[in-house]
Amino acid sequence: MAIADRDDRSIDATVVASVLYRAGHDPVQVPLGQVAAHAQDQDGLLWIGLKEPAAAQLEQLGADLGFSRKAIEEIISPHRRPKVVEYEKLTLIVAITVEVDNLRPSFGDTQILIGRGFLVTIRRGATATHVELRDQLENSPEFLGRGADYVASALLDLLVDRYLAALGKLEAVVEGVEQQFLLRGFRETDVRRLYRQRRDLLRIHTAIAPMAEICRRLARVEMRNIDAESRAYFGEVADRVVRANEFINSLREALAFAFEASLMIGQSQQTDTTKKLAAWAAILAVPTAVAGVYGMNFKYMPELDWAYGYPAVMGLTFAACAVLYWKFRKSNWL
Repeated sequence: MAIADRDDRSIDATVVASVLYRAGHDPVQVPLGQVAAHAQDQDGLLWIGLKEPAAAQLEQLGADLGFSRKAIEEIISPHRRPKVVEYEKLTLIVAITVEVDNLRPSFGDTQILIGRGFLVTIRRGATATHVELRDQLENSPEFLGRGADYVASALLDLLVDRYLAALGKLEAVVEGVEQQFLLRGFRETDVRRLYRQRRDLLRIHTAIAPMAEICRRLARVEMRNIDAESRAYFGEVADRVVRANEFINSLREALAFAFEASLMIGQSQQTDTTKKLAAWAAILAVPTAVAGVYGMNFKYMPELDWAYGYPAVMGLTFAACAVLYWKFRKSNWL
């Protein structure tokens, strides 16, 4: 029978699955109260999957599997950054999950507990399941013989796939921003949204960037629960995390360029407006000066008694304005 998440059928909704996998045998459902008897089974792998477990449940599970008090406290504590910690009977890996909903990222964490003969996964704040990896485990007998450390590397690789899927959704948003910029430029609300998108990408980068160093450590440093044969797989995951970070940086650079271009265009538009205002002010200064002189109503004014005085002054004023207009037009100020 295929193994799937059983939140709706399990007595304890936090237990997604507790299954013993053995090559050549059907998967066996193991109640949490009996995990201690099966955890050290050298011929199989006990995979316990929990979702949003209570602290008391984790304490009981840790006691059944023989974890130290410090390890149990670390497992119960919430985590916001990836990390790896080694204890006597387990290696704890904390990975941050990233999911995109309504074009906004949401973060959770997945703890991976690797031990001899068992693997425990604890999901908090993540909606995506590990069903596909469980199906692969069930349908590939050779997958079972590699141990919990190899399954953990495959699980990290699955998380990287979800990083890339989330970034693919954000890439569509970035492309929409660039297209909008080319068509009509940015308004004030668009600039605010652009800043929020850059901030989201920075948060994603901060969440997943340490995973590359953690996977490299798992690939290079000798640990109790990581076999030498499995280290290369963690190295491959580290390379994929690096490529995901490069993807994030390219999206951030695209948004930064759009933001800087919008600022430059705005400044250019302001400069053009200033030039136009200055040009029209210079043109209007001529008739303003003439009107100011003749508006003083002196008794003896030039051309007051001349029949052609008025049309001559108006003609010279218009000619001066026309010359100024032509000059500014030639200089691209108008």
